[in-house]
Amino acid sequence: MKKLSARRRHPLAALVVLLLALACTGGLYAVLAPASKAQADETAQSLTIEEGKKLYAVGCASCHGTGGQGSSDGPSLVGVGAAAVDFQVATGRMPAATSQAAQLPKKKAVYTQAEIDQLAAYIASLGAGPAVPTAEQYGPEGADIAKGGELFRNNCAQCHNFTGKGGALTHGKYAPDLEGVDPKHIYQAMLTGPQNMPSFPDGSLSEQNKKDIIAYVKTVNGEDTVSPGGLSLGGLGPVSEGLFAWIFGLGGMIAVAVWVAARTAKARKS
Repeated sequence: MKKLSARRRHPLAALVVLLLALACTGGLYAVLAPASKAQADETAQSLTIEEGKKLYAVGCASCHGTGGQGSSDGPSLVGVGAAAVDFQVATGRMPAATSQAAQLPKKKAVYTQAEIDQLAAYIASLGAGPAVPTAEQYGPEGADIAKGGELFRNNCAQCHNFTGKGGALTHGKYAPDLEGVDPKHIYQAMLTGPQNMPSFPDGSLSEQNKKDIIAYVKTVNGEDTVSPGGLSLGGLGPVSEGLFAWIFGLGGMIAVAVWVAARTAKARKS
C-alpha cells in the first residue's frame, strides 16, 4: 500500500492517467462513431427507397408490375439501374402518355428531382445496374473535343448525323436532336441505351470517351457556333446539300434560261 501511495504521488502520475483517459476516449469514439454514421446513412437510404416504392406503386406499377418484373404493357425494371430511371423520368419520357407510340418523345418532367431520386433508389434496390453519373464524369474538365468528334462520327453519326441534329429511323422511330440536352442525360443515354439506342458500357466507351463525346456535342451545338459555310441545312451532310443544289440551284438556272429564251423569242417576233 505504501508503494502504491508513493506511485500516486509521483509527478508523472497525473500525466499517465490523462494519457490513458484520452486513449480510451479516442478508442471508444473510433469504435462507436462510424457505426452510428453508417446506421444513420442506412436509415436515410431505407427511407428514400420506401418513398420511391410508394411513388412507383402509384405511377409505374400498372405497366411495369408491382415488383418491377414487367408486364405486357412495360418491360422489366429489375437490373436497369438508377441511371436509366433518372434519364427516362427526368426527360419526361416516363410516365408514357401512350404505349402505342413508335417512340416515346421528350416532354416536361412529371416528378421533381427529389422524387426522381427516390424512384431511382427504389428501382436500384431491385437489382444492380448503372448508377447515376457524377458531374465529374460528364463535365467538360479534361475533355478532348477532337477525340470526341472522332468517336461521335464512328459511333453516333449514323443516327444522330455529324453534328447531333438527329435523324429518321425505320417504322416511325427517330434519333433525337442533341442540341440543348443536359450533359448528364447524354451520358446516361450512352450508358443505358434507351429505346432504339444501343448501350455503350465502360467496356465499349470508357468514362473518358463519354466525356469527350459530350464535349464535342456541346461544342458543335453551342450558341456561339456558326457554320462557316452559311446555312447548314440541318447538318445532314453533303448528300442533302448536293440534292438541294441540284433541285433548287440547277432548277433555278433552268427557269432563268427558259425565261430569257422566251423573252428573246418574243422580242424577235416583235
